Amino acid sequence: MPAPRKYPDELRERAIREVRTTGRPVAHIAKDLGIHKEALRGWVRQAEADADERDDRLSTAELDELKQLRKENAELRRANEILKAASAFIAQEIDRPRTRPSR
Repeated sequence: MPAPRKYPDELRERAIREVRTTGRPVAHIAKDLGIHKEALRGWVRQAEADADERDDRLSTAELDELKQLRKENAELRRANEILKAASAFIAQEIDRPRTRPSR
């Protein structure tokens, strides 16, 4: 479960919109809205990445996909380990000599 967000989404959107439309410095807008300037700077960068205006960051959709793929990869690795262990066990059982029960 992700950590709760410190700032509401509406405030994030308003702050990003102000930075992008007014041209005022991020630090000034952050101070006016009571937001940490580095938090606002990160939001603006992510919004630019989502709008394909930046090449140095993944978009939110790409980050979500990467997270899902990593989760799926971990599940497949676990399944592979289970299958390896099961096949080793089965191979051991096959190679074991059979003895007849005594009468």
